[in-house]
Amino acid sequence: MEFRYLGNSGLKVSALTYGNWLTHASQVENDAAIACVRAALDVGITSFDTADAYANTGAEKVLGKALKGERRASLEIFTKVYWPTGPKGPNDSGLSRKHIFESINGSLTRLKTDYVDLYQAHRYDVETPLEETMQAFADVVRQGKALYIGVSEWNAEQLRAGHALATELGVQLISNQPQYSMLWRAIEPEVIPASIDLGISQIVWSPVAQGALTGKYLPGGELPTGSRATDKKGGENTIKRFLTDEVLTAVQNLRPIANSVGLDLAQLAIAWVLQNPNVASAIIGASRPEQVTSNVAAAGVVLEPAVLAQIDAVIGEIADRDPAKTVSPDSRPS
Repeated sequence: MEFRYLGNSGLKVSALTYGNWLTHASQVENDAAIACVRAALDVGITSFDTADAYANTGAEKVLGKALKGERRASLEIFTKVYWPTGPKGPNDSGLSRKHIFESINGSLTRLKTDYVDLYQAHRYDVETPLEETMQAFADVVRQGKALYIGVSEWNAEQLRAGHALATELGVQLISNQPQYSMLWRAIEPEVIPASIDLGISQIVWSPVAQGALTGKYLPGGELPTGSRATDKKGGENTIKRFLTDEVLTAVQNLRPIANSVGLDLAQLAIAWVLQNPNVASAIIGASRPEQVTSNVAAAGVVLEPAVLAQIDAVIGEIADRDPAKTVSPDSRPS
């Protein structure tokens, strides 16, 4: 496993982070979920990402159970706050001081830990003053409940404003967690340049575009039984935008490139995002332990410039590069 510094900090994270969105306490039974976490540990993954909103707090509970007995100092545990949780009352979402404090305490209980390494704002809250949010995060850090703070899907302007306040308050905002893949490059024009200036790293989610870059979906073909595209608990909605014949044909055209470097398509997709020097880690999920074992082959791979050029030639204009699509909800969700 390769390890990289997270932002302008001394914290190292594994180049692959195991994440449990859409799987633990939802698509995958608990025993299988725990087996996937054990597989991640076995291949050298030390970073684990979750959120209180995943399966309405259920995913944190599963992860806490799966990591029980591990040496805490050898792990980097990340969680997030923003989306509605619990009974979804008027203060059960957003980044108010009240919700942040209720949420960190709940997360620590479910994860069975005294602190998280990284506490992340899951989106930008337009209804709460940024000063209130950052002050609350700073207090969480000072209380020892989180070591560092991060955000998810903040645009460049929001990153700059948040980082300035964090610096003023004496805490470290060191990461952003955006969607990023060969097919979704919205962070490249603005977010990544701003992040480089600020000393912020990306922990990217969906490096295989919700599975579209695995090659198992064929243009004009039937959806594979049991795949994310057939999942009625939310999976089908996250992947459907990538399941066009144009996209799926391009993905199949990547296969010879993957073969030429000794990778399968999923491994190529993960290796591709890790070539970006601003990416500290790529989040992988799994429904079976063997998927974790396979994906780890992407860590440490170096794709030569000629290979990257071949990939760009195949993907072409299919990739979405619109920076305006790095956006948070225009009102606090309920």
